[in-house]
Amino acid sequence: MRKHWRLILQNLVLGLLLAGLLSGGQPMPLTPEARAALVVEGQTYDFTLWTLHAVWFKLEQASLGLPGYLTREARKQAVTDYFRLTGDVMQAEQRLQTLYSDPSVTDVEQSGAALRARLDVLRAQQAAVQPLAESVMEAQVSEVMAAEGLAFLGQPIPPVLAHITPLPYDLVVSPRDHIEQKFAFMLRPDITVDDAERLEARMDAALDVSSLVVPIGGLGAYPTMVQRTTNLRWTLETFAHEWTHNYLNWHPLGIRYGDSPALRTMNETTANIVGKEVGERILAAYYPEQAGALWGGLQTVSWHGEHRDPRDWPRPVFDFRAEMHATRIRVDDLLAQGRIAEAEAYMEQRRQFFWWMGYHIRKINQAYFAFYGAYADVPGGAAGEDPVGPAVRTLRARSASLGDFVRRMAGLHDFAELQAVLAHDENK
Repeated sequence: MRKHWRLILQNLVLGLLLAGLLSGGQPMPLTPEARAALVVEGQTYDFTLWTLHAVWFKLEQASLGLPGYLTREARKQAVTDYFRLTGDVMQAEQRLQTLYSDPSVTDVEQSGAALRARLDVLRAQQAAVQPLAESVMEAQVSEVMAAEGLAFLGQPIPPVLAHITPLPYDLVVSPRDHIEQKFAFMLRPDITVDDAERLEARMDAALDVSSLVVPIGGLGAYPTMVQRTTNLRWTLETFAHEWTHNYLNWHPLGIRYGDSPALRTMNETTANIVGKEVGERILAAYYPEQAGALWGGLQTVSWHGEHRDPRDWPRPVFDFRAEMHATRIRVDDLLAQGRIAEAEAYMEQRRQFFWWMGYHIRKINQAYFAFYGAYADVPGGAAGEDPVGPAVRTLRARSASLGDFVRRMAGLHDFAELQAVLAHDENK
């Protein structure tokens, strides 16, 4: 997920603009992005407060001593204990939520007292082991990055720092007549589905755009932000993915992240490729018993509506990526013809189809594809026929190593340069 420094700058510029408007000077016309910022005023994420908290957490973590002083087995046990306790916490939270939703329970406070007490104990145990577990995983990611030559004097630059924490939601805004993330806003993590629907409706009406509030799994702040989950593989991948953004931030590719949809896709696809390869290596080296597990146990943020099936639909083998790929291609074709209303009706029709096939997607619109289409490390899916993802994957296949691939990508200024590099490789 993209870095957040650009968002801080946007908020600063908006504040200065509003100060000018209120000072009694000549009124200035608001840009579309400034008008969008007014829609989400009061709902955005406080990065300053989070960063202060995270830095303090990391200082306390450092005071525990380096994981290198522990035996290999002790480091592994700290990580294993953290994910076991996380699973216990999440199960207890779900049980408590179910208890409060059960109409047969007449005295929720009394019935849930023991469960709440148990949850408090589990959270305290989880909090006690989390700093060490994060340190161990940071060290493991650092080891791989250093082995790939992405380090100075054995230390990745910037150092790998990640914090598992509740994440903000991302409000993505795209034009209606084509698919492109024009801008986005990070929202508070306590935003409800009702809040999201209202914000989207206000944004769409104010700017005649397509908007969507989406959950994210990580964010390239510093320290990087990582969503809580019970899935070790996914967590390791996200540690590496977000560190890759922080590394790219010091190079042309990362600096130009938001300059075009192609550059955003180049950044996100590069980070996804790095994350998956690094995660697989760490699992093979330190957690071989989990190396074969793919995505089991992943807990993600989702909003589900009531599922009422009026008939017994058959459930044939269903290829989600292939179906979403076909959907994106058709949407692009309709939008290219200027048939916007027809494209939007088609996306809703397809959303209902995905719902009945077991994929509970709240909304499919232009903003949906603008966001998910940027993660193109695997063929098909929401990227449609966008050539950027395949080009990045081709460069990885032609690179001598993962580190070589990252360095080659980091120096690129735009998609044309990537195409030129690939053409040069072919002519060697």
